[in-house]
Amino acid sequence: MPDASSAALARPDDARSARAQRIALVALLAGALGIAFAPIFVRLSEVGPSATAFWRLAFALPALLLWMRLEPRQGTRARRPAGLRDHLRLTTAGLFFAGDLAVWHWSIQYTSVANSTLLANFAPIFVTLVSWLVFKERFSRTFVLGLALALGGAVVLMSRSLQLSLDAAFGDALGLLTAVFYGGYILAVGRLRAEFSTATIMTWSGVVTALALLPVALLSGESLIAPTAAGWAVLVALALVSHAGGQSLIAYALAHLPAAFSSVSLLFQPAAAAVFAWILLDEPLGPWQALGAAVILAGILLARRGSRSGSGSGRR
Repeated sequence: MPDASSAALARPDDARSARAQRIALVALLAGALGIAFAPIFVRLSEVGPSATAFWRLAFALPALLLWMRLEPRQGTRARRPAGLRDHLRLTTAGLFFAGDLAVWHWSIQYTSVANSTLLANFAPIFVTLVSWLVFKERFSRTFVLGLALALGGAVVLMSRSLQLSLDAAFGDALGLLTAVFYGGYILAVGRLRAEFSTATIMTWSGVVTALALLPVALLSGESLIAPTAAGWAVLVALALVSHAGGQSLIAYALAHLPAAFSSVSLLFQPAAAAVFAWILLDEPLGPWQALGAAVILAGILLARRGSRSGSGSGRR
């Protein structure tokens, strides 16, 4: 049993860890707000969805590269990738994100936007299952209840626009596959953050994602050229706000928060997107949508409480 002096020495570390987790939670929610603007920018984009996805990465990369070059190379996560294993892991994260964007855009062609968006937000299910089965993490009942509540809130949020039909089954399957890819991305970045800085991960994986999306955009037959300056401004804003900003904040948070809880918290994104669409695109926010958003927030708070309990984020 530790004596009083060793317990006292442990307290500053515990306080720093708690403070780091609070900052990470704020960063995670701010990142969710950043990516909540993505559907708005995609709606306003003057090029097709696949071309928009490519420019999202292409315009973000100069800012990310500059960030990586200027960051101090000190600390436990400051090393650069070295060797085949490091590059393969970063490539995997980039390919997961490319799959997330490409498959989601394809799913919209075969099902409704509401169906596709809802199913793409089922990523927390896959993150939690993989964390449990592969990484041997254990989750409290409170966390699982929070996960279920947040997902239920997402269903309520989008229920007015959902369309159930056999004709849309292929598109719905693609929407669910999108969730698998995004779940893989969250898990990959979460593991990488133990060794690399946010800027390093975002830059190296971003290069892979852009290279993977370019042939997708070209094969889609979409024009890569926006016809107006406003169209280019939308693409730059998508790159800087949603990717370089939003996704980077999420990657930062994954160094301090469990991947499963982080994926649940990202369900804040569709709720925020609905509010932004109401304000910026004059899309009405009905009582069911407001209820769904409130239920999502309640689920996130419950999942946070569950992840802070003894078994919420512990590992065997």
